[in-house]
Amino acid sequence: MRAKRIGALLLALAAVSGLAGCGTRDPDEAQESIQVIAMDTAMVFTAYGERSTRAVYDAEEEVRRLDALLSRTSESSEVSMLNEAGGKAVPVGAEICGLLQTAADYAQATDGAFDITIAPLVSAWGFTTDSYQVPAQEEIDGLLAHVGMEHVHLSGGDASLDEGTMIDLGGIAKGYAADQVAEIFRSRQVPRGKIELGGNILVIGDKPDGTAWRVGIQDPKRADAADGLVGVLNLMDAFAVTSGSYQRYFEQDGKIYHHIIDPATGYPADSGLTSVTVVADSEPGNGTMCDALSTALFVMGEEKALDFWRSGRYDFQLVLVTADGRVVVTGGLRDSFVELEESGYEYEYVS
Repeated sequence: MRAKRIGALLLALAAVSGLAGCGTRDPDEAQESIQVIAMDTAMVFTAYGERSTRAVYDAEEEVRRLDALLSRTSESSEVSMLNEAGGKAVPVGAEICGLLQTAADYAQATDGAFDITIAPLVSAWGFTTDSYQVPAQEEIDGLLAHVGMEHVHLSGGDASLDEGTMIDLGGIAKGYAADQVAEIFRSRQVPRGKIELGGNILVIGDKPDGTAWRVGIQDPKRADAADGLVGVLNLMDAFAVTSGSYQRYFEQDGKIYHHIIDPATGYPADSGLTSVTVVADSEPGNGTMCDALSTALFVMGEEKALDFWRSGRYDFQLVLVTADGRVVVTGGLRDSFVELEESGYEYEYVS
């Protein structure tokens, strides 16, 4: 058995190498950048301006707080206490209740393609402990009986789960964290910066040289290559969140099994997509939205994902990478997406 876990979204090297050497903006020239390991993810916070140092260390403190609060594997987290309550109501407070309601809203909007109650299935496949295995069909069928947001109950500041149901907020936790860090940067009046939480990226303002940030979209076929990209997005004040089958997977008996579980089947989603990138402006809450939708639209597959985008229910754009070698880009990104001829992919723009 072979297993692999890698980062989801690479920033193009130009986004890093072009940061220094600009002397045209003062005092914005001040810069602070730190690396943080939290939420089982390598994170980088970069801020410019007079308050950049305070901003990035406040950001670190916030993601560590959220990690302790939302982690499913920490016995002291509120999520773990809810999962172990055996159906009893647990006083989880306004923040957790708000996230549970948000999760319920996205589950309803996506017809269950996004669902935080797949936690036992994720564990059955070994993605929680890195002890990978293919579960028996009987086990999957038994766990599916407990999947669905109808098994999650909210009342005031209390929450409860039906017996046998467990939740994992991993599908929105990093997006929510990005929203919280963005608010910290706003409160510290950071004029420009970049927040990287694995496959969750937020760019604020422009680069110090006045150009847009360059955010590279990983080629799932060349996930180990630093320059393995299918394209580059030129963005300012935007979230870009990627979910891909290459991010975490294992191989058994010659078959690849990835970590994005379809709540309808209990198996890794077989949707014809290898990655989904959701892009939206940097308005509060959009980090959470992009995180949830990147997972849900991966599960849906190309046709349903584009239908969902066209519905206009949420304001976002898409880059879809398909298993048959195409990159599908929605119309709102036509002017900001840069094709890479050497990628070998065919590019399509849809409206």
